[in-house]
Amino acid sequence: MMTQELLQEEMKPLSLELEYADESGVEKREGTATETRSKKEQIIALYESGVTDIAQITRRVSARPSYVAQVLQNAGILKGYFDLYTTTAREQNIYSRFFRNVLSFKTIEAARESVRKIDRLYNYFERLGDRAGQHQAMVLALTGKNRARWSGKMEESKIFSEWLASH
Repeated sequence: MMTQELLQEEMKPLSLELEYADESGVEKREGTATETRSKKEQIIALYESGVTDIAQITRRVSARPSYVAQVLQNAGILKGYFDLYTTTAREQNIYSRFFRNVLSFKTIEAARESVRKIDRLYNYFERLGDRAGQHQAMVLALTGKNRARWSGKMEESKIFSEWLASH
């Protein structure tokens, strides 16, 4: 592949992001049957009608991409999608089983216990020389930090943040 072709390939995600951010392409369907259906029903109907591009569905129903993907995953239509809000109970990779049900920030103590478990797993993978396992531990801690913060649980978020800063 030539350099120019590589550059064009690299620009595709950016084009998609820019296209997604452009609100002028959003279709309004006032007065139609889509208004009476829930967003979930609209998402599933669009996907089943052949609109499989998440960004396009997102624009049409005015929803977040993570919400569209979550609806499609829960309906059993989409597989292999993961983001910040994907449950840790779903297997993302070979390391997921080690981290299942580890993440919690319901209370300060739950966050501390979660960090203790993450730290034990991080150290286990360090002893094995498994950098990918250590990385997965760090990703889970970052997920806990962000989820807690965006839930308004600043003390719980700080617990995850401090662990991350020390690793």
